[in-house]
Amino acid sequence: MNENLRKKYIPMTETTYYTLLAVICPRHGYAIIQYVSALTRGRIVLGTGTLYTMVGRLMQDGMIATVPEHEKKTYQITDIGLELLREETRRLERQFSDGRKILSGGVSTR
Repeated sequence: MNENLRKKYIPMTETTYYTLLAVICPRHGYAIIQYVSALTRGRIVLGTGTLYTMVGRLMQDGMIATVPEHEKKTYQITDIGLELLREETRRLERQFSDGRKILSGGVSTR
């Protein structure tokens, strides 16, 4: 794994995280917007400018790629993107677990 990419993407922004989740399966831009909105129950609504700026950066960094032979320009996560997405998910799980322990009173804060 390229250490520069790890430093750039870990921790990930929420919009990057959800965009990468959306392109586990091939999706075009509008489908990504719809998927993220549905997955987050409307909490995150990607604007087209935000999405396409992010998609350009993710493509440039090799995190996603276009899928040939689709009517609309379609994107899918690459192996590098999937590796970083999994790493970020593990990081978030550890963070969530620590927070839950502290907030439930299971670990002394003193």
